[in-house]
Parts: sequence; structure tokens; C-alpha cells
Amino acid sequence: QVQLVESGGGLVQAGGSLRLSCAASGRTFSTYAMGWFRQAPGKEREFVAAISWIGGSTYYARSVKGRFTISRDNAKNTLYLQMNRLKPEDTAVYYCAGTIYTIGVVTATQVSRYKYWGQGTQVTVSS
Repeated sequence: QVQLVESGGGLVQAGGSLRLSCAASGRTFSTYAMGWFRQAPGKEREFVAAISWIGGSTYYARSVKGRFTISRDNAKNTLYLQMNRLKPEDTAVYYCAGTIYTIGVVTATQVSRYKYWGQGTQVTVSS
């Protein structure tokens, strides 16, 4: 069982940066693959980025590749999402998620792959 709590969201101007954090409880965090998803009003939850349990593999949505970086610190039980060159279309509630299953190029993007979810943190990018 893992509990996830996101932080770091806020209001930023286009072109700016934010770093999201996701603090995980439980001693098994290091064995979970983790992901970031986002959901804008009126839209479905969509994949942003994911990282394997040991951090050796990362996956990104095409819309954020080259601007966002996912990382994890297993010693601190924390997942991060560094977001640079933010755009108004990045505005959404951002969720971190965890899964005991391995992830690949396709499965990393699937909402159903992840069992554990945080409550979300709002990111608003003004133009």
C-alpha cells in the first residue's frame, strides 16, 4: 500500500518553470513504477511522464518531451516533475500515480496500469 501526496503546483507565466513533488508513504516506494498524469477541465486524464522503479527508464508524452523531466529519489520516497518552458495548454490538475507492475512504452501511458493515485495539484499557466 502506498499513499501519494503531490505539492509544488501554482500559477506561473508562460515560459516559466515549476517543480512538482510527490511524497510517498510506505517502505516499498522503490519497487513501484511511477507516473505523472494531468487533467484539464472537460478533458480526460492524460499521460505526462513515467519512470521505472529503479529510474533507468523514462517515458514522456510527445507534448512535453524536451520540456519536462521526471525523476525519483528512492531514499527520500519522492517523485519529481521538473517543468520548464511552460505553456498555457499545460494548465491542468497534475496527479502522481504508482504501480507494482513493470511499465513499457505503451503501458506507461495507461491510466488503468496504475493502482495508487494522489489527490492532485493545480498548475495554471497564464499567457
